[in-house]
Amino acid sequence: MKRHAMKPIGKVVVLTLLAGAAAQAQFAPPPPTPPSALTLPNSGRNNQGGSVNAAEQPVAGTTTSVNTLNPSVQISGPYGGSMSSVTGLPFSGKLSLADALKRALSYNLGAVGTAQSARQTSAQFRTARSALLPNINGALSETVEQTDLAALGFRLNLPPAFAGLFHIPSIVGPFNYFSLEASVTQNVANLAAINNYRSARATARAGRYSMDDARDLVTLAVGGAYLQVLAAQARLDAAQTQLDTANAVFHQSVEQHGEGVLGRLNVDQNQVRTLTQQQQIITLRNDLAKQKINLARMAGLPPNPAYELTDSFPYSPAPVQSVEEAIARAERERLDLKAAQAQVEAAAKALAAARAERLPSLALSGDYQVIGTNPSESHGAFAVTGTLNIPIWQGGRTSADIQQAQAALAQRQAELEDTRSQIEAEVREVYLDLEAAAGQVEVARKNVDVAQETLEMTRARMQAGVVNTLEVVQAQQTLSSAQLDLINSVFAHNLAKLSLARTLGHAAEQLPNLLKPGTTPAP
Repeated sequence: MKRHAMKPIGKVVVLTLLAGAAAQAQFAPPPPTPPSALTLPNSGRNNQGGSVNAAEQPVAGTTTSVNTLNPSVQISGPYGGSMSSVTGLPFSGKLSLADALKRALSYNLGAVGTAQSARQTSAQFRTARSALLPNINGALSETVEQTDLAALGFRLNLPPAFAGLFHIPSIVGPFNYFSLEASVTQNVANLAAINNYRSARATARAGRYSMDDARDLVTLAVGGAYLQVLAAQARLDAAQTQLDTANAVFHQSVEQHGEGVLGRLNVDQNQVRTLTQQQQIITLRNDLAKQKINLARMAGLPPNPAYELTDSFPYSPAPVQSVEEAIARAERERLDLKAAQAQVEAAAKALAAARAERLPSLALSGDYQVIGTNPSESHGAFAVTGTLNIPIWQGGRTSADIQQAQAALAQRQAELEDTRSQIEAEVREVYLDLEAAAGQVEVARKNVDVAQETLEMTRARMQAGVVNTLEVVQAQQTLSSAQLDLINSVFAHNLAKLSLARTLGHAAEQLPNLLKPGTTPAP
């Protein structure tokens, strides 16, 4: 009787051992893997995919021209394209500079791309921060199990004296249990994770600065394109006026030929000049249409020239402070400089994280569960584990991480110094352009007045029969060159003011104080 009474005891022993082994396995979660240092790219510049530059290069003058600057806006990469803006911002067919900027700042690909890059760096920051926060997980399970002890290699040979007391079956089960558990892991002291978090935070801040700096580039691109359209329209209007004058001279020469005053050769020469002027108008009209398509592309409008510009920007002196004050202001306000400073900070923290890989780290993990054959017969169980990870030898990985971080920091420090020097150079150059363009406008205005007066006097003399049409044509060409010089001068001066807004930072906010719309088109 005793032998049969002890058999259940053997089963209980086996089940107890198995349950204890299962519980031990469940309550021994692996320690969290210590995070390694973030590997940053050497360069911290985010605008390598595109650029916007306003250039005013000197050109050689001619005997009939006083123009010494050749203004242009050079746009590359995503700043030349955009998403469609007409869905969110309906378009009436008339475009002001403020409307063009509003559309471009929301839909230009340069602004959109840097905004998405800023979102990515922000997500990377949250990922790095997650290593410092608790990780909590829950699980609910219902297990039905039957175990073959013999298949698991469980062999227990009892002495003959105890063989009759214990009977250990080779098959255990089936049995079931219910488990509801929650586990938590937490890095308590890990300098590598802390410095990774700080590096990612600085990188995210640099991304936001780069996004705002891209808005300045978009302002420069769209504002320059708008001014180019105005200049192209002014050249077309001036050419049309010249064509009207050429037609008048041609018809007058026809009348004089009929009266026997002029020969046929003079009439033919005047007709050729009229036809040449018509060809020039065709070319200028084509250039105007392309400039408008380019502006539409950057502002998110349909890429066609079927719209009108509502603003004009005649010459007005720029409210200029001293060069040194402007340099100091640019160093305070320029967002690309702030982005470069944040990138240096990110690289310094990444280097600190790499060096911290050699230091011990402490982590805690805990697990609490309610386990039983069913929810009504369940009991609580818990386990808490503290792990001190002491790095001894990582195969040279830590030294490699430190070397990479040092290279990135050195490169970004060099880029910061270059950015600071570049900003000072840009401020000084734009002040030179402002001064040169302002002087050029004054000379071009005087030249237009003199050329206009000369043309009127020459035409009066031709009507009196004192001179032939050759001198009238020469006077007309001089006036044409002077008008083109004035158009280019006003464009160069306005472009210099636009460049000043970008150079000082926060261009969209400063632009209304620098570019003031006029009621009449620019000359």
